[in-house]
Amino acid sequence: MRSGAELFGARRWRRIRLWGLPAVCLLVTLFVAAWFTPLLSVRTVEIDGLSAVPEDRVRELLEIPDGQSMLRIDTAAMAARVAGIPKVSSVRVQRSFPSTVRVTVTERTPVLFYTSERGAHLLDAESVEYAIEPPPIGVPELKAEHPGGADPSTQAAVAVMTALPPMLSSQVGEVAVRSISDISLRLRDGRTVLWGGADDADRKVAVVQPLLTRPGTVFDVSSPNLVTVK
Repeated sequence: MRSGAELFGARRWRRIRLWGLPAVCLLVTLFVAAWFTPLLSVRTVEIDGLSAVPEDRVRELLEIPDGQSMLRIDTAAMAARVAGIPKVSSVRVQRSFPSTVRVTVTERTPVLFYTSERGAHLLDAESVEYAIEPPPIGVPELKAEHPGGADPSTQAAVAVMTALPPMLSSQVGEVAVRSISDISLRLRDGRTVLWGGADDADRKVAVVQPLLTRPGTVFDVSSPNLVTVK
């Protein structure tokens, strides 16, 4: 004769089988419906962050088939295709259930440009040369012997520009590079800042800003412990 505990356990197991099997079947049915039918299909694509890149080009590269389930889209592959656009720095593609795909694009912005026979080459904060077109107003011109994204002198100049606070970088009209340790900033008002190398950027920024309030045309902060004004 079974004990009370054994009878309780047997009844409990029968209840689990009675209710568990239909629940599992329901979950499987819902999953199959969501995966293979338009129940959770993509109906809306929201794209943020575009300025220079055409939205139609981004939508084309997303390659979202009509009626495809949200569960089946490959967000990583979609982001990789859009990131292949030269003017795009980064892309994030997210599912927003039940039916929206959100795409957030970060475009490249120029910090310098240099001129060749082909035109103006734009360089972003990572020294990526991503476009040949007229530069936006206010972007300084780079003067170097062999400018280009892979050139160490160009990379040093970009590092200097990205270290400057906006109030100072907006005053720079030209960056002249003789070597990675000999960089000068020519301001739009005609004054020149002898910067030196890209090292000690924080200290140089700290001393150059008050220094520029003094009379002079050449401000040497290449050695931030011994600055001079001429």
